[in-house]
Amino acid sequence: MKPHIILHMGSSINGRIVPTHWPKDLTKDFSAVYEQIHEDLKGDAWLVGRITMADFAEGDPDPVAASQAYPRTTWKAPEAQEGPYAIAVDQGAKLHLNTGEINGDKVILILTESVSDDHLAELRRDGISYLFAGRSETDLALALKTLGEEFGIRRLLLEGGGGINGSFLAAGLIDEISLLILPLADGASGMPTTFDGPAVPASLLSLSAVERLDNDVLHLRYRVERSNG
Repeated sequence: MKPHIILHMGSSINGRIVPTHWPKDLTKDFSAVYEQIHEDLKGDAWLVGRITMADFAEGDPDPVAASQAYPRTTWKAPEAQEGPYAIAVDQGAKLHLNTGEINGDKVILILTESVSDDHLAELRRDGISYLFAGRSETDLALALKTLGEEFGIRRLLLEGGGGINGSFLAAGLIDEISLLILPLADGASGMPTTFDGPAVPASLLSLSAVERLDNDVLHLRYRVERSNG
């Protein structure tokens, strides 16, 4: 059984999610609110894409030459027998984190079977758990099934960029949305939004809660009534 997926994001009123042009005092206050709601949502794990996870890397890449071939089966680091977990989709096996934890959360990478043995040796050295979902392209549904069955994850917070969020939406894998709307109109062109990706039929939502927070931030909660997939 796949985990219950809650998309947890914050954006301007027109959906921009990169705070490059936003007032720094507002984004500082918003970050604290965002993290508090993250805790309140009580996820067993949180999931992002490769680019977002790369920001948590420690030091420069330190590759390893494998001394053996590794089976393309799930590997759980000895220190990662229970969560919470920090998860990233790394289809191209490009992440070099050099650590198996992020703020105490154990790291899991979602890979494809095309990954090299050298990279798997590096992940094992660094205590980073991994699983496989697809031969060369990521099967998100399979990844979620494995996270539920082999890592015991029941409630997962999706907190990625527009690309990974859009992929989950297109696959019909999001159950709820927790969206913080900042009192900002960001007209910057070409910037990521809450959902990016190929055009698919729109998903219908049902509003379950609205809360006005400090600094005129709105917290909207939706149930996904019908997704594509």
